[in-house]
Parts: sequence; structure tokens; C-alpha cells
Amino acid sequence: MDLETVLAEIRSWPVEDRVRLMDEIREGLTDEASELDLTDELKDLLDRRLAALDADPDNVTTWEAIKEHVRRPK
Repeated sequence: MDLETVLAEIRSWPVEDRVRLMDEIREGLTDEASELDLTDELKDLLDRRLAALDADPDNVTTWEAIKEHVRRPK
């Protein structure tokens, strides 16, 4: 099965199932993240985002709020 076929199938799933799939993929990537080689550009971007978080730690959106937003009917 090719990627486009898989993606078309996933797009037909209910939102809750797609969110669960994203969670599973994210958790799997977390385990492998240490194997990634980051570019200098990506390292700089991450450093800027961390600095912004340190400067204003209350200016965040929780993962729960993001999932709720995604699941909200349009």
C-alpha cells in the first residue's frame, strides 16, 4: 500500500481516531528523538522558542486544549 492510499484512508477516519494516531506517532517519535541530527537552523529555532517560553511561561496552549480544539465540530 502506498503512502497516498494510507493518507486517504486516514482522512476518512473520525477525528478522535486521527488524534489518537497523532498521539501514538508522537510517542513513538519521542523514543527515537535522540537519534535525530538537528540542523543549526533548527537548533536556533528551538533556542528562540525556549527563550520565549522562559520569558513568558504562562503564554502556552496545553495539549489538552489543542486536542479539544481539533475535536470541536466545525
